[in-house]
Amino acid sequence: MSNSSNPGRRIRLGMVGGGQGAFIGAVHRIAARLDDRYELVAGALSSKPDVAAASAAELFIAADRSYDSFETMARAEAAREDGIDVCAIVTPNHLHFPITMAMLDAGIHVICDKPLCLTVEEAEKIAAKVKETGLLFALTHNYTAYPMVREARKMVADGKLGDIRLVQVEYPQGWMATRVEDTDNKQAHWRADPAKAGMGGALGDIGTHAHNLAEFVTGLEISELCADVDAIVPGRKLDDNVQILLRYANGARGMLWASQIAVGHENGLRLRVYGDKGGIEWAQEHPNQLHFRPLDGRPELMTRGGAGIGAEGLRGVRVPPGHPEGYLEGFANLYTDFADQLTAHINGTKPDDGALLVPGVVEGLKGMKFVEAVVRSGRDGAVWVKM
Repeated sequence: MSNSSNPGRRIRLGMVGGGQGAFIGAVHRIAARLDDRYELVAGALSSKPDVAAASAAELFIAADRSYDSFETMARAEAAREDGIDVCAIVTPNHLHFPITMAMLDAGIHVICDKPLCLTVEEAEKIAAKVKETGLLFALTHNYTAYPMVREARKMVADGKLGDIRLVQVEYPQGWMATRVEDTDNKQAHWRADPAKAGMGGALGDIGTHAHNLAEFVTGLEISELCADVDAIVPGRKLDDNVQILLRYANGARGMLWASQIAVGHENGLRLRVYGDKGGIEWAQEHPNQLHFRPLDGRPELMTRGGAGIGAEGLRGVRVPPGHPEGYLEGFANLYTDFADQLTAHINGTKPDDGALLVPGVVEGLKGMKFVEAVVRSGRDGAVWVKM
């Protein structure tokens, strides 16, 4: 792949996974298009050749750039003068590691859906490969790119909450309250399969989002945890409900709850952070609002793009206040910030600090260490485990 092309062009994007019947691939494609920074030009969209070809045709990918395997795609695109700059990986978790390594070995930057991979060992190998190659890597913990989440992060960093004492984060869903994996639900099939999903069920799927969000906003790292890890639906091989007590390095305490059997909940990701000067609360299903409750003042309801919002909170705003933005725009903010990183990389310059908020391999490794620690705690009878 040549890096000598005019950086004024759209970034050439390839995709592995995301073919017909997939969910997250379409989300990534929308996100890449929203600010018109990328062009999808190649793909290995399915492990089934006929599905891969049909999916590529639907997306107007040229037939000679629709590949039957990610290995072939990596080699062929690396050899082209107009080869892809970056590959989006939108497969089940067990394929993240081999695809990432193949792309990095081919000199291709990577955008990978979360979680990073299956094990801490794989995560460490990816981290070493990213360092060795000097290539860029993004992990799409998209909630970190919501404007009011970034505003919350800045408020904590600026000391508006004082010293952080308590962190409460939860992510309840209800879609797996029954044996949905026994139906034709493609998303449930692989999420309930340890060979494809990895060590964690709800833990890996949404618990990693909750962990990442809390760390992103507070800047705190967990020192130890105690986890109750359950597969409550009979016959399920992976957890569908986890409840975790947290102790942070600064002495703060916390709790994390992730569940996919919480009947009636859709995507109830919620974060509450309390310091000695005030508290904040943000809920993903009402993403344009951030509640701030100071110790000695009136509570504030802060809104996306509204009065008093700082540069961090305004960076990803596209439409006027009162016009909702959310999930797709959060993904798009990550893609656009990563485009700024890529353009600077091609140009030999430095991106601005806002573009560097995109989660990367460091966050991915932390996520896998978190999953491993939770599983170990639960397996040993909900004991305290050091991170």
